[in-house]
Amino acid sequence: MNGVPEDLIVYEIAVVVPKRNLNEENKGYDCVEVLVNEFRNVGLIVERVLGLSDEFIKLAAPLETLGRVAAKMQMKKTTHIGIDLQFEWEDIKAFVRQPDGSLFSWCERFQCYRHLIYEIVNKKNSVVTLKFDGKEIQWEAGESLLQRLELEGIVKQVFPLHDEIKRKKLLRSWALNWWDFTAQPIDEIYAYFGTKIAVYFAFLGMYTRWMIFPATFGLILQLIDFGSLKLLVFPAFFISVVLWAVLFFQFWKRKNSALSARWHLNFSVSTSEGYKLSGREWNSLQPPLELVKNSGIDKTKEKEALQRYEWFGYLKRFRNDVIIILSIICLQLPFELAYAHLYEVLKSDMVKFGLTVVYLLVIQYFTKIGGKISIRLIKHENNENTEYQADSLVYKVFGLYFMQSYIGVFYHALLHRNFMTLRQVLIQRLILYEVLENLVENSLPYLKYSYKKYRAVRNKKKREKGLIGKIQFATRVEKEYLKPTYSASISEELEDGLFDDFLELALQFGMIMMFACAFPLAFAFSALNNIAEMRTDALKLLAMLRRPVPRAAATIGAWLNIFQFLILMSICTNSALLVWLYDQEGKWKLEPGLAAILVMEHVLLLIKFGFSRFVPEEPAWVRAKRMKNATQAQDMCSKQLLRTISGREKAFGGYIRRKKPVGTNKTQ
Repeated sequence: MNGVPEDLIVYEIAVVVPKRNLNEENKGYDCVEVLVNEFRNVGLIVERVLGLSDEFIKLAAPLETLGRVAAKMQMKKTTHIGIDLQFEWEDIKAFVRQPDGSLFSWCERFQCYRHLIYEIVNKKNSVVTLKFDGKEIQWEAGESLLQRLELEGIVKQVFPLHDEIKRKKLLRSWALNWWDFTAQPIDEIYAYFGTKIAVYFAFLGMYTRWMIFPATFGLILQLIDFGSLKLLVFPAFFISVVLWAVLFFQFWKRKNSALSARWHLNFSVSTSEGYKLSGREWNSLQPPLELVKNSGIDKTKEKEALQRYEWFGYLKRFRNDVIIILSIICLQLPFELAYAHLYEVLKSDMVKFGLTVVYLLVIQYFTKIGGKISIRLIKHENNENTEYQADSLVYKVFGLYFMQSYIGVFYHALLHRNFMTLRQVLIQRLILYEVLENLVENSLPYLKYSYKKYRAVRNKKKREKGLIGKIQFATRVEKEYLKPTYSASISEELEDGLFDDFLELALQFGMIMMFACAFPLAFAFSALNNIAEMRTDALKLLAMLRRPVPRAAATIGAWLNIFQFLILMSICTNSALLVWLYDQEGKWKLEPGLAAILVMEHVLLLIKFGFSRFVPEEPAWVRAKRMKNATQAQDMCSKQLLRTISGREKAFGGYIRRKKPVGTNKTQ
């Protein structure tokens, strides 16, 4: 086993409660004491740590405890023959282990922990009265104890803990390893952070490696003056960049498929097209439980109810999308155009700077309002799980950021046709924005952590007057509690911090692709920024933030469609830029050069949609493994079904007889 041995005690969950003085006579009735005893009763290992103002209950689970609760949850896991079966602790050897040798992934372990601690309920038929600092708490029959204490404000937070052994190993081999520019221990990242974060870093690493080609090509165009040949060189650069982007995303799909197969996420034999995890089948239009329970009563009514539910779901999504699009067009577009026009006509640099400051403040307010409206609209859609809700949020919020980031550039490029201003805007957006964004992104968590430490020390001194000397945090769990969470700037309930990281990548990709002919050097700047981004993001996750809650998304989700949309936009915008370079007088006559650009645009659009046929999205070894697993599953199911049918026929015929040994009498 490559990771930490499973028999080693690793505390992975912390529960935070207020620190208080407890008398011995009230110990048996204290709600925190009852909670700790219940944790031990369900098989968890408990360690209690006192901090400056809070008490931390650290939880660890032996492998047997996790295995039995996984079986209770009816968790589905991949077996050695490729079939996903319900986990059974007694048949542990039949199930495939993770790449690091562990039986359960971090996402599966986290779900087991949540089930263990939140399924502690009052099994008595009467109300149990608990106490906390003189306050009585009524624990109702059948009610979850942890949820009741959260509602009462006694349990402040429940959060995952960093594993110090694995964290330090990842710091050495990943975050602080600057010599391998794009190499990353993806399997170790998956084992420690879960699927979604590992997929993000796999995408970022592959994207950065592939960017070396357009970065080199763009650097050559920037350093060498081709003179009149630029009318041939720039179209060649444009064609090569579009082909590069199309090929990259096709090969990324292959990479994603290979990772899913290696991590046993692509379940080959299933009864649903949705992604399954821990016994649940995720589907974007999964009918509610009431419709499923009532199925079989009346086939006609059942069909009508399911069709009504499906189409109402589509109509709700369409309505919400229309609301967001009209809001962007009617409210944000005029504001963006007004800012771009004023920036173009103003002469004073100081006035431009003041205008930009006002613009950034107002646009942040617009974005927050748009995010809140999007979240309210999403709550009225038929999205059955968090990942589909997050994808819907990504589509809606990206529309706001798309208008905010690109409309001013479009204005300078296509209306005023001011090439120098366009390059200045691109340099400002790409270089200055990304540098400042990285500084804020990595310094803000540290500032928040330092401020929380200062407040904790100040409150300690206020409570205990006369305290002399420097107060230090002696426990690591309290330091982790004070660290910020890995959450999205737009919505903490639907998205984690990967929203901001993917948004930064998407905006960068759109900027360098849609205006590739105007500023080819942008690819080189972006490649350098992404190399630094990999290490700073890793350092942020390992040292500056709490351990993120694992998410089960096996792909980059909605962001793939956004990247594909940006490729289509880049074909149109770069064709317009080439027309501008060719027709500098603005005559717009259909001459051979302009006609060639129009033909090239249509050919590239055909190539964009045709390459998906030539490059398979699934590697041959993944496809062969899937077919082998399907064949084995079909053979086993067929044999079992035949034995079952044969037994039933005998039972129906009423002549089930036991075979007698040879040589015995046929009659008794």
